[in-house]
Amino acid sequence: MGFIVDECMKYALDVFYTPIFMKKNRPAYKLSIICDLENEEAIEDLIFKHTTSIGIRKIPIERDILDRKKESLTYEGSEYDYKIVSHNGEEYVYPEFESAKDLAIKNDIGVKTAFDLLKKLYVNKEDK
Repeated sequence: MGFIVDECMKYALDVFYTPIFMKKNRPAYKLSIICDLENEEAIEDLIFKHTTSIGIRKIPIERDILDRKKESLTYEGSEYDYKIVSHNGEEYVYPEFESAKDLAIKNDIGVKTAFDLLKKLYVNKEDK
């Protein structure tokens, strides 16, 4: 499943799978993919090429997204990336996962601690 997830992520907005039971109580995985319509055929080709699936159910969905911008800041000689989103006049800061992971590795700390530190660094930069 990891392979098909990686392949589909080349064209999808999100991919995940869920363990389920099919008819006659057979174990299986439900592969869920959210993609734009222009990538639908490429994803179908991957599914039929790399899985034993013989059919695909499609459900159109709508997506609402928050206004967002990307920013970076430098800390201890490394650059870290953030997503800044806003909703109803409020602004929310989300460090990018790869940035938190890099900080965690460089400082031998947990990823959650790295997220918290990056958020604090961003907020404190506003005070300077």
